[in-house]
Amino acid sequence: MTIDFLTPTGGLIALAVVLPIAAFLTISRRAARMRRDLGLPEPPLRSRLFPLVAVVVLAGLLGLAATQPLLERQTTRRVRSDAEVVMVVDVSRSMLARQGLTGPARLERAKEAAARLRTSLPGVPVGIASLTNRVLPHLFPTADEAVFRATLERAIDIERPPPGSSFFPVDQLSLSNATNLDSLAAVATQRFYSETGRRRLLVVLTDGESARVSASDVGRRLRGADIETVFVQFWDPDERVYSDGRPEPEYRPNPAARSILDRLAAATRGSVFDESGLGAAERKAREVVGDGPVRVEAAESRRPLALAPYLAAAAFVPLALLLWRRDR
Repeated sequence: MTIDFLTPTGGLIALAVVLPIAAFLTISRRAARMRRDLGLPEPPLRSRLFPLVAVVVLAGLLGLAATQPLLERQTTRRVRSDAEVVMVVDVSRSMLARQGLTGPARLERAKEAAARLRTSLPGVPVGIASLTNRVLPHLFPTADEAVFRATLERAIDIERPPPGSSFFPVDQLSLSNATNLDSLAAVATQRFYSETGRRRLLVVLTDGESARVSASDVGRRLRGADIETVFVQFWDPDERVYSDGRPEPEYRPNPAARSILDRLAAATRGSVFDESGLGAAERKAREVVGDGPVRVEAAESRRPLALAPYLAAAAFVPLALLLWRRDR
């Protein structure tokens, strides 16, 4: 736990206490002489020192508040040094499909599943990427769960970025071919994982509705990079993509989606789960990463506590006591 001061020179405001202290001492000496001349007894030492102490405390609290102290709590976390996970979320337009106008979209359910899977892997560095006809990393594997959740919430959305290629403009990519699971092969070749990560897991959250997939090629590349796979499918034959309150006629659920994922899982020696089997997917992910060596990392609080408002509020206590004593 550490304290930083944003404006340390602000503490000089406490020197203003010199004037009231000097006035207090001058008045006290004058009052003492008058009591001696009149033969009056001296008041108790406590009553004489009370105003002095109250003024000093008041000035000290205000001076400390003026320095704008920030309290930062430092903690440590245990991080796996041999395992890394990359979660790839399908953000193609078909992930807008839902049951009825009020049902949750596939992407919404996929993001909730990603957050739940992340929670089930404490201490394991996890990254996030999006998938259309390409895989784009948004966050490389990190043990910071807060950063993961913020990236998942703010960066992952439908067609962010939109699909595209050097051969076809974006507006010619239809709902049926915007996703290309062949692009998962890039995870094995474009350094999505660090060199120290020996246990590598790729979690793909998708509806499985993809253009033609060369499962054997994807499997060969991922196995060559020692990447194991878990596929979680978000799909239902009754789901539709709605626009202006009506189903879009261009979209129909692809009944072959599950078979595409099954072929990919077989080629990569991975597993496929329906979204209803998310618990089994969590257990499989934990099984893949297993146990291993850990390193201890320092983790600073991302929201340091500003102490100035509390110190300024505390300054009202000696001020109130001074005013209370003055009236008596």
